[in-house]
Amino acid sequence: METAIKILAVAIGGAFGAVLRYLINISPMQDWLKPFPFPTFFINICGSFLIGLALIFFSEKFGASETLRLALVVGFLGAFTTFSTFEFEIWMLIEESRFLTAFLYLFLSVSVGFIGVALGVWLAKKF
Repeated sequence: METAIKILAVAIGGAFGAVLRYLINISPMQDWLKPFPFPTFFINICGSFLIGLALIFFSEKFGASETLRLALVVGFLGAFTTFSTFEFEIWMLIEESRFLTAFLYLFLSVSVGFIGVALGVWLAKKF
């Protein structure tokens, strides 16, 4: 029964993360900075920040239950972040011979994403 509850928690968190990801992808952000894939970039940076924040809050600050951690980190953030889409978009940019855009997208996503994790950890430790 405990395993079923954990699976359900991941599924519910994943549903919310997937819906939020979809809403961001259909928002007016998709038209900003074209042809740069801004919605996916935004989602990845936010997801990086949130995972840093959540992992510290759950492990060091609040001692949240495993079920809650699974729902939010594995479910919600797992469905919300889009690194598989990110990889595919880089591939498509390279296929279109848009090498500079592909490099910028790769470099900025990884470096700014890492900064997001660091800021999330820093902020979580301040509380």
